[in-house]
This record gives sequence, structure tokens and C-alpha cells, in this order.
Amino acid sequence: MKRIGITGQTGFIGTNLYNTLGLYPEDFKRIPFNREIFDDETSLDAFVSKCDVIIHLAAVNRHNDPYAHETNIELTSKLILSLERTCSLPLIIFSSSIQEKNDNLFAKSKKEGRISLEEWAKRNGGSYVGLIIPNVFGPFGKPFHNSVVATFCYQLTHGQTPKIEVDGNLKLIYVGEIISEIISIIRIEKLQEELNLYITETREIKHTHELKVSELLTLLSDYKQLYFDKGIIPSIESIFERNLFNTFRSYMSVHDYYPVRFSTHTDNRGLFAELARLGTSGQVSFSTTRKGITRGNHFHTRKIERFAVIKGKALIHLRRIGTEEVISFYIDGDEPAYVDMPVWYTHNITNTGDEDLYTIFWINEWYDPEDPDTWMEKV
Repeated sequence: MKRIGITGQTGFIGTNLYNTLGLYPEDFKRIPFNREIFDDETSLDAFVSKCDVIIHLAAVNRHNDPYAHETNIELTSKLILSLERTCSLPLIIFSSSIQEKNDNLFAKSKKEGRISLEEWAKRNGGSYVGLIIPNVFGPFGKPFHNSVVATFCYQLTHGQTPKIEVDGNLKLIYVGEIISEIISIIRIEKLQEELNLYITETREIKHTHELKVSELLTLLSDYKQLYFDKGIIPSIESIFERNLFNTFRSYMSVHDYYPVRFSTHTDNRGLFAELARLGTSGQVSFSTTRKGITRGNHFHTRKIERFAVIKGKALIHLRRIGTEEVISFYIDGDEPAYVDMPVWYTHNITNTGDEDLYTIFWINEWYDPEDPDTWMEKV
């Protein structure tokens, strides 16, 4: 089992990486990190000594801010000094940026940090991989900070109007793809370690999708008009669009948006309600749940899922992975409603009534036992 620490654990990439590593407890042990550790040599040395792998993500991301430049250089320097004080030789993975090619202070700080860590590895016989990363997008990125994707998603879901300053080409990679690259490096390094080899290299990670800013805004605006405004699941034509749609959904307020009441039509035959208009493929399921029984207690990292209560009384719980807040919705089949499950939210449904609960489930892909994307965790 590899012991892994992440500086910048609570940042955008750090949070997604920390949560993903938690899916593989038999392979990885996560060593907790917080920003204050950098301010205390004893704490930093203890952290470094516990780690077989350190992913150094901590940085201030402001382009021409002297404080950001100085802080980024200082954080890398503190890490190197701690490695040398403790005579530790973990695998170091450093995240740099394609902005290294630009003439700004942030770019200089990332390049200088990458070179410093590479020199440390060569001096000490350590393993080091520097990653030059393109623009990253994904769930829970910070708007007006991490990427234009995060900014547009936030604006469209919070009553604001996005504006295009320059309609340039965007070279993007999904945060899950970066994390897969990092995990593959860790697994390969484990094999090389067994052969008494070490790595010292810099990798330029290629973007996985390219489009203009205007094309991005068109896609996100479609998600807003179809899904956010009307509850229609849009057509998902590619892996990129699936990742972009899940990113868009992560900026919607779960508190304020759900549950969504169905438009119902009643006559002497009974009640009719349209479950979902689908612009994509998927699977619709139906279940009955006996009194007091709970289903679920799992989460998905890519699947798009809808719970629709059509008869009986239910309590739906959701909790974002890595947080403690539990969100609760009471649903009554007398007023049919649905709740969609965001990625990285563990969820369950309990029959709180005196009769059987009837629920319809829709999910955007067929169940594959070889790749179920269903991770068990109690809410």
C-alpha cells in the first residue's frame, strides 16, 4: 500500500484527487495535509516522513502578483528542505502548467519550482515526475479562478450573463483524466521501485479536447436552457460532453433546485406524469421498497441519475464525498417529484410511509458489472 500526501489537498485538483484515491483503500493510504503544515517545520517533517508519494499541488494562481511568485517558490523550497532534513526519498509529482511558456510571474514560479525539484531528485537519487498540464476543468472548480469553464457554469446557474472577452481556442483536459495520469505514474513507479529503479522526468500532458470559447458557451447555454430551465436531459454525444455536463451540474445549488415537482394531469383514470425527456441514451428502472427499508448508500463519479418517487412517502439523503453536511428531501407520491444525484454525492432513499414506496430510476448508461461506477459509502 502506497502512503500518499497531497499539498494543496483542499484545492480543485487536490480535492478531486484525494477523493479518487479514497476509492482504492487496498492500494493507497491518504496522509492528510493542510496549509498550516508548511508553517511549522516539525509538522512538515512529520508529513514528509510518512509519505511514499507526495503530489505537490499547493500554489497561488495569480498571474502577475509578486506575492504569488514568492509564495510558490517558498512552498517548493520548504518542501525540498524538509525532504533533505528527513533524508526522505518519496516519489515527488509536481504540477506545472502550459503557462510556463508565458511571460508572467506565475509561469516563472511554476517553472522554477519544477526545475528545483528535478535538481533535488538528481542530487539525492530520488524519483520525480514534473507534469506540464493544460487547462483543467471539472466539478467544483473555483469560478473566476480555475478556468473559464468554472466561471461560465457558475454564471449560468446563478442568474448572471457570461461574456466572451477573447474568442480564442481552449485546450482542455478533464480533472478525472489528470488524476488517472497521476495514479498511473504511482502504479508504474511501484513496479520500478521493485526493480530498484528511479524516475526523473518531465511530461507534457496533452489536452483531450479543443474548442473555441464561443463553442464552449454554446454548449453550456444549451445545458442551461434544456436542463436547468426545463429539466430535459441533453444529448450527450461524447466523453467530453459527458464530463462538461457533469461539471455544469456541479454548480447547481442542490439545496435550492431540488426537489422538482412534476407537471401532472389527472382525470377519472388517475394521474399521468412525464418522468424525463431524454436527449441521450440510458436506463429507466422501477422499484418498490417496503416500510422502513433504505436503498442506496453509494455514489457515482460519472453517471447521471434521477430518482422519481411516484407513490408512497420517501426520505432522500445526499452528502458530498469529503464533507459532513447531509441534505435531506421528503418526497410524497401524492405530489410526484424527482431529485437528480450529482456526481460525488453519496445518496440513499428510505421508505418513511406505511405502504410500499414506488420509485422510478433513470440513469444515463446501462449497468456494466465490469465497470459499474457504483461506490458504496453510507450517507
